[in-house]
Amino acid sequence: MRKGAAAFLLLVPLGTAPAQNAPSEQLWKLSGYYLNLFSRSTTIFPEGEGERYVLDLNRLRLKVEGKAFKALSVDVQYDNELLLGDYLRTRQFALIKDRVPDTSLDLESTYGDGRSAVGRHRIYRAVVSWSGEDTRISIGRQRIAWGTGRFWSPLDVLNPFDAVRLERDIRPGVDAVLVDRTLGPLGKLDMAYAPATEHADAAAAAYVHGNARGTDYSVLVGTFRGERMVGADFSASLGGLGIRGEATASRPDTGRSFARVLLGADYGFANTLTLTAELYFNGQGSADRTRYDVAGLFEGRIRSLARRYGAIAASYEMTPLFKVVVYGIVNVDDRSRLIWPGLEYSLASSIDIGGGVQYFSGSSGSEYGRFRDVRYLQARWFF
Repeated sequence: MRKGAAAFLLLVPLGTAPAQNAPSEQLWKLSGYYLNLFSRSTTIFPEGEGERYVLDLNRLRLKVEGKAFKALSVDVQYDNELLLGDYLRTRQFALIKDRVPDTSLDLESTYGDGRSAVGRHRIYRAVVSWSGEDTRISIGRQRIAWGTGRFWSPLDVLNPFDAVRLERDIRPGVDAVLVDRTLGPLGKLDMAYAPATEHADAAAAAYVHGNARGTDYSVLVGTFRGERMVGADFSASLGGLGIRGEATASRPDTGRSFARVLLGADYGFANTLTLTAELYFNGQGSADRTRYDVAGLFEGRIRSLARRYGAIAASYEMTPLFKVVVYGIVNVDDRSRLIWPGLEYSLASSIDIGGGVQYFSGSSGSEYGRFRDVRYLQARWFF
């Protein structure tokens, strides 16, 4: 965390005044939010010996953004978190608390480590970007969003996300250099390089996006952790129905080659009801639950254990301020399931509250049958 903290401290003072040599109207901006997320559940590790717990997560995120010069912009986001509750005394937390983040730079650390409270902080984003007439170069910890998936995304290999995570809007960043070049009014070429502690784990990729006859499409070629990959995606509209898909073929340095395929559809009704559905094939997974890579899932190296999945999401605005959401995921191979109803309410223009329950079910040894139900409440104040 030492280098990341030093960089943040150097940048924060800039947020209070216009940058030198920049036009006077280009002011720096400080924003962020405070989040309280309270959850109650049972650990999944050690298997068969779960420990009941409560966890209270408190996060202060500060975001500084602005222009150092006319063509040079900066975006830094800093998280300071305080964890409270008896989850900090479970064997599961003891295993994961010192896990090294899956990034090339160590930009986080723990500054308080107790049995009832843990304090930690990190650089969530730190990007310096130069913009030319048709080219943008971004360097630092950033979100490189490729693909069209809502629950899974074969193309989103640089910033993979967990479909069952409570904070669905959180996307991990990657330490990378990204060159984004405009190709006509609707096209672009992305070239990305993400170094790693081990050279064999570095990633390099080219991503081309375009539009033909109202259909968006993309093609990806790259290497990721020694895994050579080619892939493509598309998204289009048929009447009021949005359809999309992704497919990749991967060849690791060791082991068998595999493919991933995603098909999705979205529809919005006039009464504010919106529906999303996805089918996902994960060729890296296993149809045999006895061969699941459970350790890889727990350590964050993989996101899914099986081969065939389905998911659906629905949201409905009861009022302009009150929304009901439901997510459902099924592992088709072992028939385990997640049903996740939730409520979201805008208490004020800058305050959102919500809560819900994750109901997991499945037989012994199944993917979602390993998890325990989670009940949670959250409140977020934006400033």
